[in-house]
Amino acid sequence: NPSVLWAQRSNATDADKNIVYLTIKLADTENVKIDLTNTHLVFSATSNDKPYELNLEFFKAIDADKSKYEVTGSHIFFKLFKAEMQEEFWPRLIKEKLKLHYLKTDFDKWVDEDEQDEIK
Repeated sequence: NPSVLWAQRSNATDADKNIVYLTIKLADTENVKIDLTNTHLVFSATSNDKPYELNLEFFKAIDADKSKYEVTGSHIFFKLFKAEMQEEFWPRLIKEKLKLHYLKTDFDKWVDEDEQDEIK
């Protein structure tokens, strides 16, 4: 699996502040395939002739139509909009309570729940 970083924001009244930031760290990707639905992200690509795959079932639904992604030379950046507006953060990114060694918090984008209103 490729390395995955994530962070989130939540807001009970502003849908544009209800987002999950997801970054797949994988350089020189080829044959990139992304299937993003309201409940899952399925990703596959090759990097240096080595295949990588990722299949994540989200903790809660996202709005796949509104969500976006960008493939760059060394990363795939996702901005996923949560389907349900709520003040509370998701307790985790994926539905199952698993510790996945390749899934980590993106501390560059992370904000504590009580500090998120201060972020522009």
